Amino acid sequence: MPDEVAASRTRGATRTVKATAYNSEAGQTDNSPFVTATGTRVRPGVIALSRDLLRIFPYGSRVTLQDSAGLLNGRVFIVEDTMNVRMANTVDIWMGSRAQALAWGSRTVRITALR
Repeated sequence: MPDEVAASRTRGATRTVKATAYNSEAGQTDNSPFVTATGTRVRPGVIALSRDLLRIFPYGSRVTLQDSAGLLNGRVFIVEDTMNVRMANTVDIWMGSRAQALAWGSRTVRITALR
């Protein structure tokens, strides 16, 4: 029940944030590069949030990300991971390869919790 209450509080929440990308390489993650902070395996659709954003979009939140190029439109992401404590106002999108993560680079996106 507490998860349902937290989810109901976040529905419709929206923020404009920095979006980066990561993949499962040791230099980009901790010592368990294929396991998220919630204990699930990384896969397409998983995102990590900076700890400040986890207060707005807690683990398990389903969100959409909108970028200016429209590359992410229509995709639903799930918050299952977190970022280094030094990061703020940032979402990190899991990608299957280093090349994909580098191609994404850093962009500004709008994150919205699904209703």
